[in-house]
Amino acid sequence: MTGRHLQIVVCAAGPAPDVTTLINTAHQRSWTTAVTATPHAVDFIDIPAIEELTEAPVRSDYRASPGVRRSLPTADALVIAPATYNSINKIALGLADNYAMTTIAELIGRHVPTVIVPFVNTALAARHPYRRAVTNLRDEGVHLLLGPDHDWEPHPPGTGNDRRLAFPWTTAFEIAARHAA
Repeated sequence: MTGRHLQIVVCAAGPAPDVTTLINTAHQRSWTTAVTATPHAVDFIDIPAIEELTEAPVRSDYRASPGVRRSLPTADALVIAPATYNSINKIALGLADNYAMTTIAELIGRHVPTVIVPFVNTALAARHPYRRAVTNLRDEGVHLLLGPDHDWEPHPPGTGNDRRLAFPWTTAFEIAARHAA
């Protein structure tokens, strides 16, 4: 066992139900995992199945009681996938308006190797705020799995369901693990 821990943040996008692929990939390489979901992603994922796989609660909100400590191991790497247009812009701006965004802001601030896998359409990706967010995140050392080098590009509007099966879960883990080494 490597003793490494992957923190996963899931956003509300089409591939979210398949996050178990990322969890299983990490487990096959002896990493532990835990999942945090954005508030809207909760409706996209099978929380009991994820909790069974990870042996950790899926977090989507702050602790219920003051003074209760976190029970998750320290993250060696962070994967944010699928990442929505909205979440990518929030992350780049440092907005921490929910538990998932606060977790991301803190882990990036701690220089935990971070991989973001966008799931956006070409119309949203063409917007200046998104393009600036991608540039700013890369300048901060965040790895965005995006572009021809990764064979992962924004999809045409209305074709997200067709792209779901091609979502690069394994590549995201491999990049995170490489940067954590």
